[in-house]
Amino acid sequence: MKSIHLILPTLALLAGCAKHAVPESAVAAAAPLPPAKVRLATARAENVATVTEITGTVRPAQRAHLAAKVMGAIEDFPATLGQPVRKGELLLKISAAEITARVTQAQAQLNAARRDLAREKDLLGKSASTADMVRGLEDRLTMTQAMVREAEVMLGYTKLIAPFDGVVARKLANAGDLAAPGMPLLEIEGTADFQVEAAIPDSLAATLAAGTSLAVTIPATNTTFNGTVAEVSSAADANARSVLAKISVPAGAAVRSGQFARVQLSGAPVRTLLAPAAAISTLGQMERVFVVGEGNRAVLRLVKTGAARGDSIEILAGLDDNERVVVHAPASLREGQPLEVLP
Repeated sequence: MKSIHLILPTLALLAGCAKHAVPESAVAAAAPLPPAKVRLATARAENVATVTEITGTVRPAQRAHLAAKVMGAIEDFPATLGQPVRKGELLLKISAAEITARVTQAQAQLNAARRDLAREKDLLGKSASTADMVRGLEDRLTMTQAMVREAEVMLGYTKLIAPFDGVVARKLANAGDLAAPGMPLLEIEGTADFQVEAAIPDSLAATLAAGTSLAVTIPATNTTFNGTVAEVSSAADANARSVLAKISVPAGAAVRSGQFARVQLSGAPVRTLLAPAAAISTLGQMERVFVVGEGNRAVLRLVKTGAARGDSIEILAGLDDNERVVVHAPASLREGQPLEVLP
């Protein structure tokens, strides 16, 4: 029985030793990591011009809101929405019979004045009339000619003519509607030249002048171009505290009237830390970078980035000036791993 009691504790001790033995995988993990071949770059603080993004809208350089000048029913409205029109083309006709009658009446009075003047001049030559009578009829002729011109001008107001080449952007009435003086009927937009209209904050408008080149982006078509400031208002909007600026769009740029635009304005330069964008990697919502630490080993840092500057990116937090960072870090690179710098 004693031999059995001695054997059991011995077996338990051996089992305990076997349970706490170090596995081979742990031994391998503790082995030093091989040097990682990497290329380095230096994060440097530079004076970078601040960029402020302003929103704007694409507008045609030529735009006209056509309204009625006389009252009457719209008799003919041949223009359709989006229709290309040529300068001088008839867009709309208003029925105004009273104006037509006025033209006829004035023309009849003009004809009568001409006949009376011709007769009196003939009688004056025969000494059967007086010079005062002839001068009076000449004044009457001048007055009736003015009446005819006035009536014809009024008759011309019954027709709306395209003031320039463009397209019909909006129709605000239809055939049969009653037009009244000052009532908008349609809108014409040119198709040759476009501008971006933007409200510039007071703080930036002081340095903005005609001829300045600005970067413009059209998000809808992912189009970017440099536009030239064509006009800057001399008065500021008291409510928005901004100044209206018009930026010319280069010929051939793929834009349409009414499109949303972003305009970039440069401000005073500020000291900014820049690092190569290729040194930044992401893990979920975190941005990280490997820097060279003591003993030429990799040190993982979490950083906060800002705006992109070409091949570089602003570093708002996490790095210091002149720190060396790993560019295109290998996916296998680990914290504390030795680094072998490639030329």
